[in-house]
Amino acid sequence: MADIKEHVKPDQEDDENYAIRNNADPKNMQELTQFVQTLLQGMQDKFQAMSDQIIGRIDEMGNRIDDLEKNIADLMTQAGVEGADK
Repeated sequence: MADIKEHVKPDQEDDENYAIRNNADPKNMQELTQFVQTLLQGMQDKFQAMSDQIIGRIDEMGNRIDDLEKNIADLMTQAGVEGADK
């Protein structure tokens, strides 16, 4: 497995990889695999939460548009625009 240091310039090493070296120092492939799986699961959970939030907002916006269309239709009917019987 390639060392992380090979892919990073020396001046970037301390800044960008500090957290990686200190927080995740796997001793073997099994620990590395577990770390990656945990990291990916966390990312998947965050994306799912964001997706649920976006879908909820889209549904809410759809309901608001439906209400707006109904209110406009009611106003048009009251004004006699759509051939209302008045």
